Amino acid sequence: MTEARESADPNGTTHARHTPGSPCWVSLMTHETAATQDFYGTLFGWEFQPRPPRTGSYAWALLDGHEVAGIGQLPPDRHLPVAWTPYFASADVDRTAETVRHSGGTVGVGPLDAGAGRLAIASDPSGAVFGIWQGVARPGTGITGVPGTPAWNELVTRDTESVVKFYEGVFGYELEPAVSADFDHVALRIDGRPVAGVHGVGNALPRDRGPHWLTYFEAAEVDGAVRRVTELGGRLLRAAHDSPYGRVATVADPEGAVFSLIRTVT
Repeated sequence: MTEARESADPNGTTHARHTPGSPCWVSLMTHETAATQDFYGTLFGWEFQPRPPRTGSYAWALLDGHEVAGIGQLPPDRHLPVAWTPYFASADVDRTAETVRHSGGTVGVGPLDAGAGRLAIASDPSGAVFGIWQGVARPGTGITGVPGTPAWNELVTRDTESVVKFYEGVFGYELEPAVSADFDHVALRIDGRPVAGVHGVGNALPRDRGPHWLTYFEAAEVDGAVRRVTELGGRLLRAAHDSPYGRVATVADPEGAVFSLIRTVT
Protein backbone atom coordinates (compact mmCIF):
# COMPACT_ATOMS: atom_id res chain seq x y z
CA MET A 1 0.00 0.00 0.00
CA THR A 2 1.06 3.55 -0.60
CA GLU A 3 2.47 5.59 2.23
CA ALA A 4 -0.30 7.66 3.81
CA ARG A 5 0.15 11.36 4.36
CA GLU A 6 -1.59 12.59 7.50
CA SER A 7 -3.60 15.77 7.62
CA ALA A 8 -3.00 18.20 10.45
CA ASP A 9 -3.67 17.23 14.04
CA PRO A 10 -6.90 18.84 15.30
CA ASN A 11 -4.99 20.11 18.34
CA GLY A 12 -2.35 21.71 16.18
CA THR A 13 -2.51 23.57 12.91
CA THR A 14 -5.88 22.84 11.31
CA HIS A 15 -5.81 21.82 7.68
CA ALA A 16 -8.18 23.93 5.56
CA ARG A 17 -10.31 20.87 4.75
CA HIS A 18 -11.38 20.75 8.38
CA THR A 19 -12.08 24.42 8.89
CA PRO A 20 -15.82 25.26 8.97
CA GLY A 21 -17.28 24.85 5.50
CA SER A 22 -14.54 22.55 4.25
CA PRO A 23 -15.30 19.00 3.08
CA CYS A 24 -14.13 16.72 5.89
CA TRP A 25 -15.72 13.30 5.24
CA VAL A 26 -17.54 11.19 2.65
CA SER A 27 -20.07 8.49 3.43
CA LEU A 28 -21.92 5.85 1.42
CA MET A 29 -25.10 4.10 2.55
CA THR A 30 -25.70 0.91 0.60
CA HIS A 31 -27.95 -2.17 0.45
CA GLU A 32 -25.21 -4.81 0.15
CA THR A 33 -22.58 -3.70 2.63
CA ALA A 34 -20.28 -6.72 2.40
CA ALA A 35 -20.20 -6.66 -1.41
CA THR A 36 -19.66 -2.89 -1.43
CA GLN A 37 -16.77 -3.18 1.01
CA ASP A 38 -15.22 -5.88 -1.16
CA PHE A 39 -15.50 -3.61 -4.21
CA TYR A 40 -13.86 -0.56 -2.62
CA GLY A 41 -11.40 -2.64 -0.65
CA THR A 42 -10.10 -4.18 -3.85
CA LEU A 43 -10.20 -0.92 -5.82
CA PHE A 44 -8.57 1.37 -3.24
CA GLY A 45 -6.88 -0.98 -0.80
CA TRP A 46 -9.25 -0.01 1.98
CA GLU A 47 -9.71 -2.08 5.11
CA PHE A 48 -12.82 -1.74 7.25
CA GLN A 49 -13.43 -1.26 10.95
CA PRO A 50 -17.04 -1.46 12.20
CA ARG A 51 -18.24 1.58 14.17
CA PRO A 52 -19.34 1.19 16.83
CA PRO A 53 -17.18 -1.90 17.44
CA ARG A 54 -18.65 -5.28 16.61
CA THR A 55 -21.59 -3.94 14.61
CA GLY A 56 -22.12 -4.22 10.89
CA SER A 57 -24.32 -1.16 10.39
CA TYR A 58 -21.52 1.31 9.69
CA ALA A 59 -17.81 0.93 9.13
CA TRP A 60 -14.85 3.21 8.68
CA ALA A 61 -12.78 2.65 5.58
CA LEU A 62 -9.12 2.69 6.60
CA LEU A 63 -6.05 3.34 4.48
CA ASP A 64 -2.80 2.51 6.27
CA GLY A 65 -4.77 2.69 9.52
CA HIS A 66 -6.22 6.16 8.88
CA GLU A 67 -9.94 6.84 8.34
CA VAL A 68 -10.77 7.99 4.82
CA ALA A 69 -14.50 7.33 4.39
CA GLY A 70 -17.51 5.51 5.82
CA ILE A 71 -19.80 2.82 4.42
CA GLY A 72 -23.08 1.90 6.10
CA GLN A 73 -26.15 -0.28 5.69
CA LEU A 74 -29.41 1.21 4.44
CA PRO A 75 -32.50 -0.02 6.30
CA PRO A 76 -34.07 -2.83 4.24
CA ASP A 77 -37.42 -1.02 4.07
CA ARG A 78 -35.89 2.22 2.73
CA HIS A 79 -35.62 2.35 -1.05
CA LEU A 80 -33.25 5.28 -1.17
CA PRO A 81 -30.73 6.07 -3.92
CA VAL A 82 -27.23 4.77 -3.25
CA ALA A 83 -24.88 7.74 -3.44
CA TRP A 84 -21.72 9.15 -1.93
CA THR A 85 -22.47 12.06 0.41
CA PRO A 86 -19.87 14.69 1.34
CA TYR A 87 -19.86 16.17 4.83
CA PHE A 88 -18.84 19.77 5.50
CA ALA A 89 -17.18 20.77 8.76
CA SER A 90 -19.04 22.98 11.21
CA ALA A 91 -18.10 24.52 14.55
CA ASP A 92 -21.77 24.33 15.60
CA VAL A 93 -23.90 21.86 13.65
CA ASP A 94 -27.14 23.02 15.30
CA ARG A 95 -26.56 26.60 14.22
CA THR A 96 -25.52 25.52 10.71
CA ALA A 97 -28.65 23.36 10.38
CA GLU A 98 -30.80 26.32 11.41
CA THR A 99 -29.08 28.46 8.78
CA VAL A 100 -29.82 25.77 6.19
CA ARG A 101 -33.53 25.98 7.03
CA HIS A 102 -33.59 29.78 6.96
CA SER A 103 -31.77 29.77 3.60
CA GLY A 104 -34.31 27.58 1.80
CA GLY A 105 -32.73 24.18 2.36
CA THR A 106 -34.07 21.16 4.23
CA VAL A 107 -32.64 19.24 7.18
CA GLY A 108 -33.66 15.61 6.79
CA VAL A 109 -31.69 14.01 9.64
CA GLY A 110 -30.58 15.52 12.95
CA PRO A 111 -28.80 17.35 14.27
CA LEU A 112 -27.88 14.38 16.46
CA ASP A 113 -24.95 12.96 18.41
CA ALA A 114 -22.93 10.33 16.56
CA GLY A 115 -20.31 9.12 19.02
CA ALA A 116 -17.25 10.92 17.69
CA GLY A 117 -19.16 14.12 16.92
CA ARG A 118 -22.48 15.63 16.00
CA LEU A 119 -24.07 15.53 12.54
CA ALA A 120 -26.96 16.53 10.35
CA ILE A 121 -27.93 15.55 6.81
CA ALA A 122 -29.47 18.28 4.68
CA SER A 123 -30.34 19.22 1.12
CA ASP A 124 -29.95 22.50 -0.69
CA PRO A 125 -32.90 24.26 -2.40
CA SER A 126 -32.31 22.22 -5.58
CA GLY A 127 -32.44 18.91 -3.66
CA ALA A 128 -28.73 18.00 -3.58
CA VAL A 129 -27.92 16.11 -0.37
CA PHE A 130 -24.93 16.85 1.86
CA GLY A 131 -23.88 16.27 5.46
CA ILE A 132 -22.75 18.61 8.23
CA TRP A 133 -20.18 17.34 10.73
CA GLN A 134 -19.03 18.80 14.04
CA GLY A 135 -16.10 16.61 14.96
CA VAL A 136 -15.20 16.02 18.59
CA ALA A 137 -13.02 12.93 18.85
CA ARG A 138 -12.82 12.58 15.05
CA PRO A 139 -12.41 15.72 12.93
CA GLY A 140 -12.88 13.82 9.66
CA THR A 141 -10.76 12.21 6.96
CA GLY A 142 -7.34 11.46 8.41
CA ILE A 143 -5.17 11.54 5.26
CA THR A 144 -5.20 13.21 1.89
CA GLY A 145 -3.28 13.43 -1.34
CA VAL A 146 -2.59 9.72 -1.87
CA PRO A 147 -4.44 7.13 -4.00
CA GLY A 148 -7.64 5.95 -2.35
CA THR A 149 -8.42 9.23 -0.59
CA PRO A 150 -11.10 11.84 -1.40
CA ALA A 151 -9.58 14.53 -3.62
CA TRP A 152 -12.45 16.90 -4.45
CA ASN A 153 -16.22 17.39 -4.16
CA GLU A 154 -18.29 19.13 -6.80
CA LEU A 155 -21.98 19.95 -6.95
CA VAL A 156 -23.47 19.05 -10.32
CA THR A 157 -26.59 21.15 -10.84
CA ARG A 158 -28.64 22.89 -13.53
CA ASP A 159 -27.07 26.32 -13.10
CA THR A 160 -24.74 27.78 -10.51
CA GLU A 161 -26.68 31.01 -9.93
CA SER A 162 -29.62 29.22 -8.32
CA VAL A 163 -27.62 27.62 -5.48
CA VAL A 164 -24.28 29.35 -4.87
CA LYS A 165 -25.86 32.04 -2.70
CA PHE A 166 -27.29 29.28 -0.51
CA TYR A 167 -23.85 27.76 0.15
CA GLU A 168 -22.29 31.18 0.56
CA GLY A 169 -24.84 32.02 3.26
CA VAL A 170 -24.61 28.67 5.06
CA PHE A 171 -20.84 28.16 5.08
CA GLY A 172 -19.43 31.64 4.38
CA TYR A 173 -17.70 30.70 1.14
CA GLU A 174 -15.93 33.17 -1.11
CA LEU A 175 -17.24 32.66 -4.64
CA GLU A 176 -15.02 32.60 -7.72
CA PRO A 177 -17.01 32.20 -10.98
CA ALA A 178 -15.24 30.83 -14.04
CA VAL A 179 -14.28 33.50 -16.56
CA SER A 180 -15.96 31.81 -19.51
CA ALA A 181 -19.20 32.34 -21.40
CA ASP A 182 -19.65 28.63 -22.13
CA PHE A 183 -18.51 27.08 -18.82
CA ASP A 184 -20.81 27.54 -15.82
CA HIS A 185 -18.61 26.89 -12.81
CA VAL A 186 -18.03 28.52 -9.43
CA ALA A 187 -15.20 27.63 -7.06
CA LEU A 188 -16.11 27.72 -3.37
CA ARG A 189 -13.19 29.18 -1.42
CA ILE A 190 -12.21 29.58 2.21
CA ASP A 191 -9.42 32.06 2.98
CA GLY A 192 -8.62 32.18 -0.73
CA ARG A 193 -8.28 28.42 -1.09
CA PRO A 194 -10.69 26.38 -3.28
CA VAL A 195 -12.35 23.65 -1.21
CA ALA A 196 -15.22 22.55 -3.49
CA GLY A 197 -16.95 23.49 -6.73
CA VAL A 198 -20.38 24.04 -8.26
CA HIS A 199 -20.81 23.03 -11.91
CA GLY A 200 -23.91 24.04 -13.84
CA VAL A 201 -24.62 21.60 -16.68
CA GLY A 202 -28.08 22.80 -17.75
CA ASN A 203 -30.12 20.20 -19.61
CA ALA A 204 -27.21 17.75 -19.45
CA LEU A 205 -28.12 17.04 -15.81
CA PRO A 206 -29.08 13.35 -15.54
CA ARG A 207 -32.87 13.15 -15.20
CA ASP A 208 -32.69 10.09 -12.99
CA ARG A 209 -30.42 11.81 -10.47
CA GLY A 210 -31.17 15.50 -10.34
CA PRO A 211 -28.70 17.92 -8.71
CA HIS A 212 -26.11 15.99 -6.70
CA TRP A 213 -22.67 16.18 -5.11
CA LEU A 214 -19.96 14.19 -6.91
CA THR A 215 -16.94 12.92 -4.98
CA TYR A 216 -13.57 12.50 -6.70
CA PHE A 217 -11.10 9.91 -5.38
CA GLU A 218 -7.39 10.07 -6.05
CA ALA A 219 -6.08 7.25 -8.27
CA ALA A 220 -2.50 6.29 -8.99
CA GLU A 221 -3.40 5.64 -12.62
CA VAL A 222 -6.90 6.48 -13.85
CA ASP A 223 -7.14 4.21 -16.90
CA GLY A 224 -6.05 1.19 -14.90
CA ALA A 225 -8.47 2.06 -12.11
CA VAL A 226 -11.33 2.29 -14.63
CA ARG A 227 -10.50 -1.18 -15.93
CA ARG A 228 -10.51 -2.46 -12.37
CA VAL A 229 -13.91 -0.89 -11.72
CA THR A 230 -15.46 -2.72 -14.66
CA GLU A 231 -13.75 -5.99 -13.74
CA LEU A 232 -15.31 -5.69 -10.27
CA GLY A 233 -18.82 -5.20 -11.65
CA GLY A 234 -18.96 -1.41 -11.85
CA ARG A 235 -19.67 0.74 -14.90
CA LEU A 236 -17.86 3.42 -16.85
CA LEU A 237 -20.02 6.54 -17.22
CA ARG A 238 -17.53 9.01 -18.70
CA ALA A 239 -14.33 7.82 -20.30
CA ALA A 240 -10.95 8.86 -18.95
CA HIS A 241 -9.79 12.20 -20.33
CA ASP A 242 -7.28 14.89 -19.54
CA SER A 243 -8.46 18.02 -17.75
CA PRO A 244 -6.64 21.11 -16.42
CA TYR A 245 -6.66 19.40 -13.00
CA GLY A 246 -5.45 15.97 -14.10
CA ARG A 247 -6.71 12.84 -15.83
CA VAL A 248 -10.26 12.03 -14.75
CA ALA A 249 -13.06 9.51 -15.37
CA THR A 250 -16.53 9.01 -13.92
CA VAL A 251 -17.74 5.55 -12.91
CA ALA A 252 -20.38 3.80 -10.82
CA ASP A 253 -19.99 0.95 -8.35
CA PRO A 254 -22.08 -2.26 -8.69
CA GLU A 255 -25.00 -0.70 -6.75
CA GLY A 256 -24.94 2.44 -8.87
CA ALA A 257 -23.14 4.90 -6.58
CA VAL A 258 -21.43 7.39 -8.90
CA PHE A 259 -17.94 8.77 -8.24
CA SER A 260 -14.99 10.09 -10.20
CA LEU A 261 -11.39 8.98 -10.35
CA ILE A 262 -8.66 11.57 -10.76
CA ARG A 263 -4.90 11.64 -10.99
CA THR A 264 -4.34 15.14 -9.69
CA VAL A 265 -1.76 17.35 -11.40
CA THR A 266 0.89 18.34 -8.85
